[in-house]
Amino acid sequence: MKNSILNIQPLSTDLAALLLRLIFGGLFMYHGWGKLSNYEAMLGMFQDIIGIGIKPTVILVIFAEFFCGIFVLLGFFTRLTVIPIFITMLVAFFIAHGKDPFQVKELALVYLLLSIVIFLLGSGRYSLDAAFRKKS
Repeated sequence: MKNSILNIQPLSTDLAALLLRLIFGGLFMYHGWGKLSNYEAMLGMFQDIIGIGIKPTVILVIFAEFFCGIFVLLGFFTRLTVIPIFITMLVAFFIAHGKDPFQVKELALVYLLLSIVIFLLGSGRYSLDAAFRKKS
């Protein structure tokens, strides 16, 4: 019998994609819900760092974190919906926290890198994307 754990082949790429999407999407939903439920307070905490105004900036961050987090979790247009998250984390790491110590902006970098992994990996077999492909 072949030892699956020591084999270099993936045990299940689709299961790994599902777990990654559930964790990543769930964390973004959590962060986005905090911003959505405290919208007025967020307006006072954000700055107009990209030149579009504070309200549009907060709305875009909430969209990226909460709504795109839901879509990634479900595997719905995964590659498309991870792009706003990638952009949000890019701005958070390099602009919003650009002058902060690495420990402050480390989480934004982790999310930025994970969004690249999800984009490359795709949604996998256990997703709404796969369910819609089967029907068409």
